Amino acid sequence: MSKIRIAIAGYGNLGRGVELAVKQNPDTELVCVFTRRDPSSVKLLTEGVKVMNISDAASMKDSVDVLIICGGSATDLPEQTPELAKMFNVIDSFDTHKRIPEHFANVDKAAKENGHLAMISLGWDPGLFSLNRLYAESILPNGKSYTFWGKGVSQGHSDAIRRVEGVKRGIQYTVPVEEAMDAVRSGSQPELTTRQKHTRECFIVPEDGADLAKIEAEIKGMKNYFDEYDTTVNFITEEEFDAVHNKMPHGGFVMRSGMTGDGEKTHQMIEYSLRLESNPEFTGSVLVCFARALSRMRAEGATGCKTAFDVAPAYLSPLSGEELRASML
Repeated sequence: MSKIRIAIAGYGNLGRGVELAVKQNPDTELVCVFTRRDPSSVKLLTEGVKVMNISDAASMKDSVDVLIICGGSATDLPEQTPELAKMFNVIDSFDTHKRIPEHFANVDKAAKENGHLAMISLGWDPGLFSLNRLYAESILPNGKSYTFWGKGVSQGHSDAIRRVEGVKRGIQYTVPVEEAMDAVRSGSQPELTTRQKHTRECFIVPEDGADLAKIEAEIKGMKNYFDEYDTTVNFITEEEFDAVHNKMPHGGFVMRSGMTGDGEKTHQMIEYSLRLESNPEFTGSVLVCFARALSRMRAEGATGCKTAFDVAPAYLSPLSGEELRASML
């Protein structure tokens, strides 16, 4: 049986996570990595795989089954995914929730016009958490849903604090409030504000002579990032930063508190959680899993854009339907 030929566009943390996931899936193989950098400067973890400038991607369109695009959601993916969908079957992890309908429409148009299949917004949220919200709300129509993120590194918020004057290095963790989660689990279906659901913890290595009070005040007052949260700013040494804050953990919880039965007096609780030591490695694993589904759906003639909602669970597994029914059903 031939392997699914995968290429990666963008070789940062997520690109390396995808590369590692391909190594763990024997029905896939990495055939190429596209980069905006000088290809000679990119050192892969897999021997024998070519690295090419992304401007030359078209030359590989007949040698790639699925292109996994590993750019950022802010500026990269809105442009890259529709453009690359003209040449390849593509997958991305676009995670700006409010802009997903717009991104979907752009990618769907490009893919359909060129006879390709695309999947967007795959990872754990959006992605796996999206599926859990759909299942939970469909099963318990009379209820209330909650999503908590963390404890984990927020890359966007970490970037924001590093831009503050006097900050040499910085990292930010989003932390769910245990009391809020316990209130949800109790069945009381509380109304929770942004501040009540999460706190934010910042760890800063300051520049020599920096005004620590000014740094703390600027971070805590930062609009759209920290002003709506209880935020703790910790100043640490560079040695502590390297020893303790050298990974990219994340995770979270999706909860649905609902009522069933005669008079709807019976409380039911659905809870799904993830605890990840490496966000990019896990997200890469999700993308490769869906690459398998994309390959199968494309072989059946599907084109256009899809999301996690459109993929039958059996398409994600390397096992046959008979094997799945015998071992997992």
